[in-house]
Amino acid sequence: MSGKTTDPAAPKRRRTPLILFLIVLMLPIGGVLIHAVVPPFATILMVQRAAQGHGMDYRWRSLNDISPRLVEGVIAAEDARFCSHMGFDVEAIEKALDANARGGKVRGGSTISQQTAKNVFLWPSRDWIRKGLEAGYTVLIEAVWGKRRIMEVYLNVAEWAPGVYGAEAAARHWYGKSARDLNPREAARLAAILPSPRRYKAASPGPYVRRRASRIQAAMGTVRGEGLAACVTR
Repeated sequence: MSGKTTDPAAPKRRRTPLILFLIVLMLPIGGVLIHAVVPPFATILMVQRAAQGHGMDYRWRSLNDISPRLVEGVIAAEDARFCSHMGFDVEAIEKALDANARGGKVRGGSTISQQTAKNVFLWPSRDWIRKGLEAGYTVLIEAVWGKRRIMEVYLNVAEWAPGVYGAEAAARHWYGKSARDLNPREAARLAAILPSPRRYKAASPGPYVRRRASRIQAAMGTVRGEGLAACVTR
C-alpha cells in the first residue's frame, strides 16, 4: 500500500494562476470590445480634472456630426500618416528619438491611435509601464475598432480646455456653435491648441496659436487634396 496521499486542493491551486492570467488578459480585450460600440462614460483624466475643480463638459457626438474640417485639422496637426500606419509612426518615432538625443526640445512620436489608447484606457503620465500598456491597447484598437472609430473616439474624449472634452463641447465652449458647423479656420485653431489645451485659447488666440493654426489650415488642404483623411471621411 502506497504511503502517498493525494491533496484534493492541489488541482484547484494549479488552476488559480491560470484563471487569474485569463482574467487579466480579458479585461483590456473586453474594454476594447465594449468601446467599439459604446462611448466611454468618462476617462481617468476627466475624473482627475473634475476632482481638481474643473468640472466635466463632455458631449459625445457621432463622427457624422463633426465637421470633416476638424478631422483634416487634427490629422494635419497630430498625425499626417494616420491612415497609412498601423498604430505606430516609425518615422516620427525615429525623428523624436534623434531630436531628443541631440538635446533639443523634447519631442513626442505618439500617433492619434496611441493618444486615443492612452486617453480612454490609461492614466496621464510618462512612466514606462503606462507606455507599455499604451502600446498594447494601440494594437488592440487598431485591430478591433478601425480608423473611423479611433478618430471618432479621439475627437470625443480629447481635452480642449480645462474640463472641456470632445469636439462638440469644444465648439460650444470656444465658438458657441455645433461641431458639425466648424469652418476651416475654427477647426485649425482647435487642432492648434491640442498639445496644451489648458494653456492656449482657440477663440481670440495669441500670436503663437494664430501662426500654428495658419500652418495647420494650409496643411489641411494637402490632407484633403492627397486623400490623407480618406480612411475617415470616405
